[in-house]
Amino acid sequence: MDLTLWILTIGWVFVLLWVPFIIYTNRKTHPKALFILFFAEMWERFSYYGMRALLVLYMTKVMFIDLASSAAEVKSYAIYGSYTAMVYLFPVIGGLVADKFLGFRKTILWGGLLMMLGHFALGVQGIEGMEGNMPMFFGALGLIIVGNGFFKPNISSFLGKFYETDDPRKDGAFSIFYMGVNIGAFLAMLTCGYVGQNINWHYGFGLAGIGMLIGLIVFWAFASAFGDKGYAPEEVTLGQRKIFGAKPSWVIMVLSLVAVPICALMLNLSDLMSTLLLVISIGIIGYLIVQALRSDDKAEGQRILVVIVLFFFHAVFWALFEQAGGSITIFTEKNIDRTVLGSELPSSIFQSFNSLYIMLLAPLFSFIWIRLNRAGKEPSTPMKFVLGLVQLALGYAVIVIGAKYFVDDQGLVSIVFLALMYFFHTTGELSLSPVGLSMVTKLSPGKIVGFVMGAWFLSIAVGNKMAGFIGTLTASDAPAEDASVADTLTAYTQTYLVWGVLVVLGAAALLLVMVPTLRKWMNGIH
Repeated sequence: MDLTLWILTIGWVFVLLWVPFIIYTNRKTHPKALFILFFAEMWERFSYYGMRALLVLYMTKVMFIDLASSAAEVKSYAIYGSYTAMVYLFPVIGGLVADKFLGFRKTILWGGLLMMLGHFALGVQGIEGMEGNMPMFFGALGLIIVGNGFFKPNISSFLGKFYETDDPRKDGAFSIFYMGVNIGAFLAMLTCGYVGQNINWHYGFGLAGIGMLIGLIVFWAFASAFGDKGYAPEEVTLGQRKIFGAKPSWVIMVLSLVAVPICALMLNLSDLMSTLLLVISIGIIGYLIVQALRSDDKAEGQRILVVIVLFFFHAVFWALFEQAGGSITIFTEKNIDRTVLGSELPSSIFQSFNSLYIMLLAPLFSFIWIRLNRAGKEPSTPMKFVLGLVQLALGYAVIVIGAKYFVDDQGLVSIVFLALMYFFHTTGELSLSPVGLSMVTKLSPGKIVGFVMGAWFLSIAVGNKMAGFIGTLTASDAPAEDASVADTLTAYTQTYLVWGVLVVLGAAALLLVMVPTLRKWMNGIH
């Protein structure tokens, strides 16, 4: 048995012991709905990250194999940036659909079904004669994009419905929920990464689809834990609210399917996608600003403004964090010494470092926030964002130092520096991301919480599109046949130093100056 398979086996055993422990120790603190949503999101993230672990590698090694190495990487990063941007753009619409028409339950199930079909479509490409079929490849990604738009914002917003606005358990609940996200990601990157790179790409994609199917079954089978929450608005159930004079659910299903080929087309039009994303972002942020300024409740308006300000810093964080699925994976493939105990590990499974750390640290962060809250010393949400950005920059500083001063004769960097980078990125993520989700449910007006959550995911869309641009900067200028390991190492080091360290620290310093004002605008909501 090779080392990778041992790691995979140990990972599954660890999760099978860890998850029951977390549920048992928190069962009296949180409602049952948390654990059902935890499992549903865990399997959905298994599907998403299982595919993400393979996507850039698959494009560079299969889809664009006829291109020169650097050209294949640039094209793959551009598509990856557009794909992940749209994955987080469509939640704006999905949140609105749940708020106004379908409710959380139906919207989540419909989104999960579309995602499952997309993953299985990628798996079907493994059939003889289908390999490298561009329309099917982009169509599959289109299904995942649209489906994720319905699923992703609403399962987070739905969780918020089981806690009061300023419930001190809320940040802890979202940290546990976030751990479910990363358990799914951890298992996916180990399992789909191993199967995809060592056995067959399409078996890896197919496993991601099976994960989504399990998530749907869990959500549907244990829906009794949700009580009377998550149903469509009363105006819809009474037939008073329609779309084009028809039942909303049917119209939304048709429009969803129409959106799939449009998304598929946009994936290959990177510049147009960037322009569209900019226009949509300005429009939605403008709408929220108008809502904030026109609000009859001054405190409510100021709270929306806090979400808007943190939107931009959130985007900066994800622009650098999301290099994990793009340039950092290729960096790991080319410039990390992946030989451990005589066995070379596939580059895709190293993305699981982040998820493993979150599983270990999320309960600790949940405990720390609750204890600090009781002691009256918990940092405000804006301050937690500052801490998250600083730790992200520290992670990049570690990898830059390793690449500059501790590289071997072959131009390879020790796996230790990669592990440390992921550690600091993870502590930064835990300081910022689950707290941001919790913040949106606290600060948003009740009638538009789904829309604001969708807008919050739009900040991740902007960050992911920026991530694609930053990724292209890491492609070596040297021709593929002449590019040495040292050439590629220099390209990565320069990019990570400028963007990962200097730009991120600058953003953290700016936000630190704004913290007192943002804390005031939160008007008593911590």
